[in-house]
Amino acid sequence: MSFSFLHAADLHLNSPFIGLALRDEAVAQRLAAASRDAFSDLVTKAIDAGVAFVVIAGDVYDGEWKDTSIGLFFNREVARLERAGIALYLLKGNHDAESVVTKAIKPRGNVSIFPSAKAETFQIPSLRVALHGRSFPERAVDENYVLSYPEPIAGWFNIGVLHTSCSGRPEHANYAPCTAQDMVNRGYDYWALGHIHEFEEISRDPWIVFPGNLQGRSMRECGPKGAVIVDVTDGHVTGVKRLIVDRARWTVVRVDAWGVYDEATLMQGIQNGIRPAVEEAGGRLLAFRVCIGGITPLDRHLRSDPKRFADEIQAVAHGLHEDVWLERLMVETENIYQPAQVNDEPTASLDLSVTIGELIQDPVFRIRASELIATISGKIPAGIVTGEVPLAEDLDRLLTEASAAILARMTHTEEAANQCA
Repeated sequence: MSFSFLHAADLHLNSPFIGLALRDEAVAQRLAAASRDAFSDLVTKAIDAGVAFVVIAGDVYDGEWKDTSIGLFFNREVARLERAGIALYLLKGNHDAESVVTKAIKPRGNVSIFPSAKAETFQIPSLRVALHGRSFPERAVDENYVLSYPEPIAGWFNIGVLHTSCSGRPEHANYAPCTAQDMVNRGYDYWALGHIHEFEEISRDPWIVFPGNLQGRSMRECGPKGAVIVDVTDGHVTGVKRLIVDRARWTVVRVDAWGVYDEATLMQGIQNGIRPAVEEAGGRLLAFRVCIGGITPLDRHLRSDPKRFADEIQAVAHGLHEDVWLERLMVETENIYQPAQVNDEPTASLDLSVTIGELIQDPVFRIRASELIATISGKIPAGIVTGEVPLAEDLDRLLTEASAAILARMTHTEEAANQCA
């Protein structure tokens, strides 16, 4: 007997996009709709592939609904599966745990939801398939659920459905912790995991898979996103292939400006860095961040007017594709030259540099700066801030960037004055 099933996780359908600093409102709206569009495409591909059933291993939603529109959207897409005769087995994760998402729309008849009180088994007798799983009752679960999952049904194809950090993954909360060996010991044939947003095959004997999320939402979630289709023959996995459905991509372009003495050369390096990501995106909307580092005489030139330089980068990007957008420019260069001295006396530039350096280390100044940043941060709408670290927690970087910008502007003013003289 042969069949295929689809394994997805971490849809986060009502999630706000993180770090959205794009200046085009229409592009921002398209990014906000990308997760829904990706799920619609997933349903279409599942139907076209003729899968026997679909498994979603947690986090359909990002949290409580603002209204019922997101629930109605999911219900509409699931109804398409129902009309195609495809069952859906759904587990709730930390973001859509029973205590988190309290609003509800009655699930379709083809939907089976794993309970949260204890692990339960759903059977598909016609395929001799048993699915074992347990939903999250609360956002934070520190219990090893695997240890209490049911024994496998002998002679059937057994699937474990679990939302977990496994043995721990960077940047992910340690929920329902377990080890790969715990899962191996359970004796199942396939583990359909969720929670980690990167695709990962932990094991192939048995298969233990994180499909990743359907749509990247920030610079922390770069690269292709989607789900997996699992092929089964005579009770054994014969293939696991990725199904890419994302509608937008994110990428970070890092450019080393060491030894670069003119803007045209630097811009060419940035263009060369963007090109591979544009090609990989395959026509999808692409949001990119440029990080320029290295020791270069262009340091203060870049810092003196970062908006103009960002506009130049955007223009170069549009030369590669019309749907490529700069999310953020980060200038992290250092000046190759030391400030000039006259008659062994530091110039005003050096004096100012020393003064600013002392000021940003002053405890009283840092407290006042932190209070001001916290006030500003509290007034910024969600999704606008570009950094992965909250503004109020990134004081050193902000002060360093501010001091560099001041010095760059002063140098620019001095150069202009010398030209006039």
